Amino acid sequence: MQRTKIATLLDSETPYEQVLIKGWVRTKRDSKDFSFIEINDGSSLANMQVIATNQLPNYADIKRAITGSALSVTGKMVTSPGKGQKWEIQAEHIDIVSLAPETFPLQKKRHTDEFLRTIAHLRPRTNKYGAVFRIRSELAYAIHRFFKEKSFRYIHTPIITSSDCEGAGELFRISTLDFNNLPKKADKIDNTQDFFGRETYLTVSGQLSAEMFALALGDVYTFGPTFRAENSNTSRHVAEFWMIEPEMAFCDLHANMAFAEEMVKYLAGHIMQECETDLNLFARFVDKSLMPTLENIVSSDYLQLPYHEAIDILVTSGQSFEFKVAYGKDLQSEHERYLTEIHFKKPVFIYDYPKSIKPFYMRLNDDNETVAAMDLLMPRVGEIIGGSQREERLAVLQARMQEVGLNQEEYWWYLDSRRFGSVPHSGFGMGFERFLMMLTGVSNIRDVIPFPRSPASIDF
Repeated sequence: MQRTKIATLLDSETPYEQVLIKGWVRTKRDSKDFSFIEINDGSSLANMQVIATNQLPNYADIKRAITGSALSVTGKMVTSPGKGQKWEIQAEHIDIVSLAPETFPLQKKRHTDEFLRTIAHLRPRTNKYGAVFRIRSELAYAIHRFFKEKSFRYIHTPIITSSDCEGAGELFRISTLDFNNLPKKADKIDNTQDFFGRETYLTVSGQLSAEMFALALGDVYTFGPTFRAENSNTSRHVAEFWMIEPEMAFCDLHANMAFAEEMVKYLAGHIMQECETDLNLFARFVDKSLMPTLENIVSSDYLQLPYHEAIDILVTSGQSFEFKVAYGKDLQSEHERYLTEIHFKKPVFIYDYPKSIKPFYMRLNDDNETVAAMDLLMPRVGEIIGGSQREERLAVLQARMQEVGLNQEEYWWYLDSRRFGSVPHSGFGMGFERFLMMLTGVSNIRDVIPFPRSPASIDF
């Protein structure tokens, strides 16, 4: 008999005559003649109740199956007389796949997020994290579906690169050199003897590569892992995270912002529709304001606000901020939350930032002081998207690279794209985990990624 997922059974309008389920014991209550066993196979938040009687030949062994044990159950699906459940299974045969010891760390009680991070290999079996990672899976599917419906092409950009897209220098080095016997040349490491013959890194962004394909295929996107070597232990940073990065030819900054708004609304609406049960868990136990916040995100018209106006609003707000607000400085989380949660009470695009705080590839505006950059700020989460219209003019791009001290010879291929058929184009990056935090109300980024990578933490 073929195994049926518990989610399929729970959603059924009529009972299955004979079923086979396999999963893990969540809880079990024993009496003299029978046992109530709650089994979960990860397909849904809800468990399936199994009734095992002492008529089963291995009933004595079944009674030893405590929380964490794995069982295979064949039986009849019937209407449950108990409250809060539609169906249950009257077991006709139970195979014990494995027995968990009494020291199994996940018991029927609430565990702290901090404790569960120490057992990241087991935390998906909890209600909260099972729900997080089901939503994560559905969101990944929705991303590809959205871009497919918009006729974008999916490309795989390099994870190993010699380019620093952001110009920030916070990169993970990749090398095959013997660290105990490094080759030297003029008292410096001789990188010509390394695998690629030069310094190489884990990518911080697929954007530069995506631009090359946008200038050939029109509209493209990349969705994959990126890496930043920031020695940060905040709730918003990890060393390895996933990014969605669309790139669009013949697209200016305002069309870029409109597309970003459309994408966010589509993805949030999809999850609200397809993951209602899992979302309700977070609305009940994590963030009581979650559903109104998501409704606001899906239904609002997002505001587009120039950077200098955002600064003026913050300066004259009368609020006491920990970080001083000043023109020429980037906005901090507290500033972003004030704008989205208190002043405007909805998502806000900030655009036309000073060039001094933005990367070299963003298009220089006519004032020669600002660039066509934009950030999308969300209530509770802050910045969730960062993007720009790219600088398509060769001479201006070269001047900007010289201004920030980049070696143009290392970016010869990027400059070539401005020599041969350059056109206006735009794009943005959206942090996949940041978006999940917004959808679930989870406040720490480590809790929406299966195996978080952070400073001094790589056990799993």
